[in-house]
Amino acid sequence: MRRVLIWLHGGAWMERHAGERSRALLAEHGLDVVPVTYRLSHEATWPAQLEDVRSAARKVRADHPDAPLLVAGTSSGAHLAVHLGLRGVDAPDDVSAVIACAPPVDPLAADWPECREDGSPWARLLGHVPAPGDEMTADSTPANHVGNGVPILLMHGYEDTVVPPTQTLDLSNALLASGHPVTAYLGAGGHDADLARDDIRQVIASFLSRLP
Repeated sequence: MRRVLIWLHGGAWMERHAGERSRALLAEHGLDVVPVTYRLSHEATWPAQLEDVRSAARKVRADHPDAPLLVAGTSSGAHLAVHLGLRGVDAPDDVSAVIACAPPVDPLAADWPECREDGSPWARLLGHVPAPGDEMTADSTPANHVGNGVPILLMHGYEDTVVPPTQTLDLSNALLASGHPVTAYLGAGGHDADLARDDIRQVIASFLSRLP
C-alpha cells in the first residue's frame, strides 16, 4: 500500500511557497503527496496554523483510510510538520513519520536573537515577541512536545543563513533523549534543500525504507 504524505509549504508563516518541485521529487519515492495550506500570520496567530493542518489531515485521512500518514515540509512548513508528528492529528500516535527540511524550532535559541525582534516571523506568528515563560512561545516550540516516538528525518544545509543549522541539531538531541528514532542530516547548501541531489535522495530513501 502506498503511503500518503501531507506536504506543508514554507514561507516564514507569512507567504505560501508551494514547493511543486519538492512535492514531485517526494512522489518519486513512492508516496502519494497531498499539498496542504494553512492560515498565514497576518490572517491568524498561533495555534491557528496547527489547527488548520490538523483539519486538513483529517480530510486526507478520510480519503485514504487505510494508508499510513506521513507529513513533510520545508522551513515554516517543517515546523508545522514536526508539530503534527509530535502531537498527532487526533491522537498522539496517528502520524507515521515526519520529514522536515530546515525547520525553525526554537525562538529562544541563544544563537538566533533575530527571532526576538519586533516584526520577526516568529513575532508575527505569535502576535508578540517570543519570551521565556510565555505560554504561547512554549507551545509553539516543538521540543516541548517530544515523546510519542514518531520517527523523524531532519535535514538542514550547513550554510543556511535563514534558519541556523543548530535548530536541527538541538531538536535532534531533544528527540533522541526522548526515545524517538531520528535521522539528522546536515549537508552542503543553504536554506532551500534540493531534494533532487543524490545525497538527499539517498537519505530520504533510507529513512523511508526503515519505516514499518
